[in-house]
Amino acid sequence: MNAAERRTKITYLLTEAEGPLSATALAEKCGVSRQVIVGDIALLRAGGLRVLATPRGYVLEHASPLPYAACSVVCRHDGARLREELYTVVDLGGALVDVTVEHAVYGQLCAPLHIFSRFDADVFCDKIETPGVHPLCDLTGGIHLHTLRAADQQTLDRVVQGLAYRGFLLTEDKP
Repeated sequence: MNAAERRTKITYLLTEAEGPLSATALAEKCGVSRQVIVGDIALLRAGGLRVLATPRGYVLEHASPLPYAACSVVCRHDGARLREELYTVVDLGGALVDVTVEHAVYGQLCAPLHIFSRFDADVFCDKIETPGVHPLCDLTGGIHLHTLRAADQQTLDRVVQGLAYRGFLLTEDKP
């Protein structure tokens, strides 16, 4: 298969996938290396395909998502409480869409998370616990911003209250 056919196949596989697909899995299905897939994904993005890279693999960003409630929250904690923060959100019915930090040189750095369950949280935390790997919030003394989603506003309010109760939210009265 030539490069154009391979990118068509990657697009099809991502469209039909029920969850994230890793570059390694796509490489196996296309008979090429992982690095070729990374290049193909970059070319597909340049061509307008909205491909997100999550900790578990690539997913397509849908232009018209299902109705949901969303908000941004500012959190602060050390690395020892990362899993607790993620579990708090998903156990109360929410999802962590992304994480953003303010970097002194690069400005705003944002990474997609797409954490919807304890399983997703565990996969993410296991990667973060790899020697030499650090979460983005390590760059900012633990301060970071999350976009949260939930099925409705009541659920989203419960998630935010849970984060506040456990001391994760950075507020004006809490430096």
